[in-house]
Amino acid sequence: MCVTCGCSDNSEVTVTNPQTGTHEHILADGTVISHSHHDHDHEHPHPAEIHAQIHGNILQVEQNLLAKNNLLAAQNRGWLKGRKTVALNLVSSPGSGKTTLLTRTIADLKTAIPISVIEGDQATANDAQKISETGCQVIQINTGTGCHLEASMVERGLIELDPPMNSLVMIENVGNLVCPALFDLGENAKVVILSVTEGEDKPIKYPYMFHASQVMILTKIDLLPYVNFNLDRCLDYAYQVNPNLKVFQVSATTGEGLDAWYSWLKSLV
Repeated sequence: MCVTCGCSDNSEVTVTNPQTGTHEHILADGTVISHSHHDHDHEHPHPAEIHAQIHGNILQVEQNLLAKNNLLAAQNRGWLKGRKTVALNLVSSPGSGKTTLLTRTIADLKTAIPISVIEGDQATANDAQKISETGCQVIQINTGTGCHLEASMVERGLIELDPPMNSLVMIENVGNLVCPALFDLGENAKVVILSVTEGEDKPIKYPYMFHASQVMILTKIDLLPYVNFNLDRCLDYAYQVNPNLKVFQVSATTGEGLDAWYSWLKSLV
């Protein structure tokens, strides 16, 4: 169960490799079922059945879940450090433009920085397919009823990706400004993405996410003349929550502001 929103989290997780067409189902009890897209004969418990088996004190379960996650996150961080590889955890609400920004970034930096992607969604491989079309290595993780990625999912994704030394791993989290704030994935930094089409008060409505992030990217700034969005107020709110927040203002459509974002990425690897 998710400690923040109470959803029946991680009853089943699917890890898909769009390049090979294989995927794995990871059940709540740790069982792993692997097959290709052409295999359809396996049977496994329905998420509702697994949820019905969960008993005991909810608070203890939450504490155990976070403790286990943090341990695995530390292991992920060590694994990445050993490869001199930097991981960024991209978080936002749905529709902020994460995938558009990510595909533009990969296309523009493909000759400068080796980039791999772990793509998180509740369902479909739509975004992973878009990223795959850039020529980038990508693994799709479908969380089912889960509202965020966890360190154990990222661990499996990293093993499958096998990113090269001195590279960058972009983890595109499930669209959600609540739950991902609590779960360390082993990343070097959380990057919260906010679009001008959402509303300038997001940083104070979802303060835990903006406080937990080291970077904020304000996207779709080419639409500022056409939307009711107070830029100065948004920045004021963001700095109220996190005075140390590094902010980039960009448009993945026109390219405005991307050079500063790219320079920062290049400085990491």
